[in-house]
Amino acid sequence: MPLSLPDRTVIKSRLRKRGIYLLPNLFTTAALFSGFYAIVQAMNGNFESSAIAVFIAMVLDGLDGRVARLTGTQSEFGAEYDSMSDMVSFGVAPALIIYEWALKEMNQWGWIVAFIYCACAALRLARFNTNIEVVDKRFFQGLPSPAAAALIAGLVWVMLDFQVQGSDVKWLACIVTLFAALTMVSNIPFYSGKEINLRRRVPFVTVLLLVLFFFVLIPSYPPVVLFIIFTAYALSGYCIKLWRFGRTKRDIEPPSA
Repeated sequence: MPLSLPDRTVIKSRLRKRGIYLLPNLFTTAALFSGFYAIVQAMNGNFESSAIAVFIAMVLDGLDGRVARLTGTQSEFGAEYDSMSDMVSFGVAPALIIYEWALKEMNQWGWIVAFIYCACAALRLARFNTNIEVVDKRFFQGLPSPAAAALIAGLVWVMLDFQVQGSDVKWLACIVTLFAALTMVSNIPFYSGKEINLRRRVPFVTVLLLVLFFFVLIPSYPPVVLFIIFTAYALSGYCIKLWRFGRTKRDIEPPSA
C-alpha cells in the first residue's frame, strides 16, 4: 500500500533527525581532539599547552550547538556525540591535568580527588541529557562541565604564568577541584545564555563592548582574565541561589501588624 504524502513527510523528518550532519560534528570532533591533545600534553608535562587546549575545546563545544541550531542540523547522533566529546574534554582531561600538575603530590588522595571530579562530570552530563526537556532553559542545573573544566585549567594556567609550581599549591588545587566537582552535581542554578538570539539586532554599544571584551581585554592577559571570569561565573550560581532564597523568604513571611 503506497504511503500518503503526510506519512512520507513524517518518515523523511525522522530519518533526517537520525542522520549525521557534517558541519556541527566537525566542531565536535575538533573539540574532542582538543581534549585528547590536552591529555597528551599533560602526560608530557606541558601543562600550559594542556590548559590552553581545554579552553579551545570549550569554545569549539559552544560553537557546535550554535551551528547546529542556526543551520537546522540538530540530530540525536550529534547530541550523543557531543556528550562523549564533553566527557573527554571536560571530564577526563581536567582531572588528569590537575592530577599530574598538583594532586600527584598527595599520593592516593590526589587520584581520589581527581576521580571524584571525573565521576561528577559524568553524572553532570548524564543528568543534563535526561533532564533537558524538563528544566528551565534559562538556567543550568549545577555548574556546566565546560565551566568547571575552565576553572581548573584557568587555575593551572594562571599559576604557571606567575611561576608557581603545583606542589606549592596542592591544597588549593584540591579545594578548587572538589568545589568544581560538587558544584557540577548540585542543584545550584547557573545562567545558560540560551535565550540570547544571535539573529536579533543589538545596539552599537553592545557590539563595541563585545569587541573590547574579546579582542582587547582577554588578549591583554589571557590567564588572569579567563580565570577571573570563570571564578566569577562559578560563584554566580550561589549568588542566584541566595537571591532566590531571600525572595522566597520575603514572600512567605506574614505582614507585620
